[in-house]
Amino acid sequence: MLKEIAPAVRRVAVVHVPEITANVAFLRVAEAASAAFDMTVSGAGVRNAADMERVLADFAREPNGGLVVTPSPLTATRREVIIESAARLRLPAVYPFRFYAASGGLISYGIDQTELVREAASYVDRILRGASPGELPVQLPSKYHLVINIKTARVLGLTVPHSIQLLADEVIE
Repeated sequence: MLKEIAPAVRRVAVVHVPEITANVAFLRVAEAASAAFDMTVSGAGVRNAADMERVLADFAREPNGGLVVTPSPLTATRREVIIESAARLRLPAVYPFRFYAASGGLISYGIDQTELVREAASYVDRILRGASPGELPVQLPSKYHLVINIKTARVLGLTVPHSIQLLADEVIE
């Protein structure tokens, strides 16, 4: 999605918290897939807000960069720092949840959190009715939500193709 909205992007920094195993796993998958998109992927490990600003500024020193932000309590609570830095440094970015795009991020693509809570509620119901938690199947999210912030795209000098806008669950003007 990032490549389609920002075709000049050739380098992607995956903003992640190195202590979160799922973040590191995502980085490894992105690194493995990067060649297919004619991109290079590097990790941008952060542990606090100061790290975010420094790491993003270092990454932005070279042209044609973009960001993918992984989900974590740190990136969620410091989303304004990331979003403002990305805008100031002219780095198009993809975020994991809708609230990032609503806060000014370019694109969010991630699980539908409301749907996830509903699915969790059905598990609670089954457990309260006597099911053993260890016997319940592990379920992956089944619904993803794509949000595009057109205002941010304009600020970054990007044009979001109409075909991508049609795929979006929500377009923020």
